[in-house]
Amino acid sequence: MGVFPPMSRAQQPSRRTVLAVAVAAAVAGAASPATAADDTTAEPDDTAARPVDNHAWTTYTDWRGGTADGTRAVAGSRPGVVISAPAGTTEYTDPHTKTTATWEYATWTSPVHPLAVPSTEVIASWNAHTPAGTWIQIELQGTYSDGTATPWFVMGRWAAGDGDIKRTSVDDQTDGKSTIWTDTFAIDDPSTGLRLASYRLRLTLYRKPGAKNTPTVWRLGAMGSDVPDRFTVPATVPGVARELIVPRYSQEIHKGQYPEYDNGGEAWCSPTSSQMIIEYWGGRLTEEQLSWVDPSYADPQVCHAARYTYDYQYAGCGNWPFNAAYAATFKDLQGVVTRLGSLTDLETLIAAGIPAITSQSFLKEELTGAGYGTSGHLMTVIGFTAEGDVIANDPASPSDEAVRRVYKRREWENIWLRTKRYNASGKVVSGTGGVCYLYFPACPTLRQRKALAAVGVR
Repeated sequence: MGVFPPMSRAQQPSRRTVLAVAVAAAVAGAASPATAADDTTAEPDDTAARPVDNHAWTTYTDWRGGTADGTRAVAGSRPGVVISAPAGTTEYTDPHTKTTATWEYATWTSPVHPLAVPSTEVIASWNAHTPAGTWIQIELQGTYSDGTATPWFVMGRWAAGDGDIKRTSVDDQTDGKSTIWTDTFAIDDPSTGLRLASYRLRLTLYRKPGAKNTPTVWRLGAMGSDVPDRFTVPATVPGVARELIVPRYSQEIHKGQYPEYDNGGEAWCSPTSSQMIIEYWGGRLTEEQLSWVDPSYADPQVCHAARYTYDYQYAGCGNWPFNAAYAATFKDLQGVVTRLGSLTDLETLIAAGIPAITSQSFLKEELTGAGYGTSGHLMTVIGFTAEGDVIANDPASPSDEAVRRVYKRREWENIWLRTKRYNASGKVVSGTGGVCYLYFPACPTLRQRKALAAVGVR
């Protein structure tokens, strides 16, 4: 039926480094470090023309508007799409367990979404309930600015648990114009001017043959972006100071624990950050859910988050959509992956009580007080000081008590928002360009809705 493309276990480079491929051609003629360091005024203010299009299908009308084959829309306080009458059965061989099983399936395909920002990168997000015996697949198919079409690319095979399939990204997907790097669709050579002009998403919902239960998908969408190449970004003026009270968890105290999940706690910045914000919103794990964790381990919920965000192909817990989907498994929470344009965007969210998880990369000397350098690290932004400096819960801390940090505003906005940087060897590599996860209530308050809309999330 064409749902499953050929798959290989051949190892591709880590997503922590491969996104540099998407900007490699564009930076071939980049300025020298000295020139780049002086380039502090050449960039336009991103808040004026946001280089991001974040679109999602969430309402009953949305779900009724797609093309259904064996699925149906359901109404209620949290509308979604479920299996109605399966379209057929298929076999799936899990590449990580080598187990082959038969599944009933049904599909829902979104309308075509024209990108307001013809994009060099696209990242999908979804929120779903997958009871035991069910799972989902998310695919993307788009049209390039030259009028040609992409194939259907798999953006993820996902289940909340790990008893039926091993949640996974899919390697070795390319058409010679674009490539899927773990969770990110990326144009291979942005310097050619080629962009993705539109896309549609396809959901495939699976369950065991003859079963009555079904996955329910509440939110499906994607973030397309074309962030300008830049070593530096404009300085912003500090806004209102506020600090949110967010739980503090260290990834470092989990060093050596459960090495089967990305070599243990030292690599758990993403799930640790996710768990902090989930608990800020009231999400709690039960004793039963945590019963598998060694009782001698502190903060067992961090171990749980690592296990249930783990991507078996990527061999890590840093798959961005998998973290957002994990957050949405908690009652009345939504999760999305997006890009923000400035610290003003973050201040808008903090003022509305919404913390954010940001992704950044930097040399040790580029972030005063961090004490380390990284090619990719997630932190939780929880507020701003009166001077406008960033208050972050940094999981790369020796203890829970040491997690709260204050980082200099100018340093922070640059390491988070730039798309190009120099690594320790002086080589030009990619920056994250303002990537963040946002977790927020399924029914936001009016103030929260306004703040989210102001940063392009609805």
